[in-house]
Amino acid sequence: MKFALYNTLLSRKKKGQKSFAVLIDPDKANERALEKIIQLANDAKVDYLLVGGSLVISNFLDDCIRLIKKYSSIPVILFPGSASQISKRADAILYLSLISGRNPELLIGQHVVSAPFVKRSGLEIMPTGYIVIDGGSPTTVSYISNATPIPHDKDEIAMCTAMAGEMLGMKLIFLDSGSGAKRPVSESMIRLVADNIEIPLIVGGGIVTPEKAYLNCKAGADIIVVGNAIEKDVSLIKEMSDAVHSIPAPSF
Repeated sequence: MKFALYNTLLSRKKKGQKSFAVLIDPDKANERALEKIIQLANDAKVDYLLVGGSLVISNFLDDCIRLIKKYSSIPVILFPGSASQISKRADAILYLSLISGRNPELLIGQHVVSAPFVKRSGLEIMPTGYIVIDGGSPTTVSYISNATPIPHDKDEIAMCTAMAGEMLGMKLIFLDSGSGAKRPVSESMIRLVADNIEIPLIVGGGIVTPEKAYLNCKAGADIIVVGNAIEKDVSLIKEMSDAVHSIPAPSF
């Protein structure tokens, strides 16, 4: 099994280097808009491009990744909302297990169905403990998952869930308050989770300002994911990227 991209993530974490990822939803990205996002991402030195969504009802997934690969060398990581969202054109896949919920289909059921296809795809597989946090409004991910998010102010529950995910062998933890969340994940929750796990921590959902991206990194996030805010204002790509990359690496 390949671990090249994951080893890069681990190396960046050990060095205290923060990463910025732009999330692209194939359902919302026409070719012209996507070309613009790719160019801005290249110019802003975005670290990763995540591709996927809770639904993905279009047939644009493969073409979306093909277009990214045509114009950029930024690694493409699948962020699948279902077992059908697999493309061998990508570099890696976040193999998400919804460890914050109690829906067996998203804990292991979908994985049983998709495992043969994922293995044959040749993608680098990154087992990811996916933790949904209440963002203050109903989101697609909470509706589709049929699982209750962890309350916004229950930092200890998020911490224990993340610790359990790491102990079960997850390689990444993803705290997500959902696309368009009114309340992003709090810095106190990020800090508590980051202080109690050793694997890379991804944070996304409701991050609409460079300041929030910066504060999340200061609190302990290793990778910041922004999608919805950039769909509304693509100029945020550079500002967000600059904010994330402005965090100084610690001196040892």
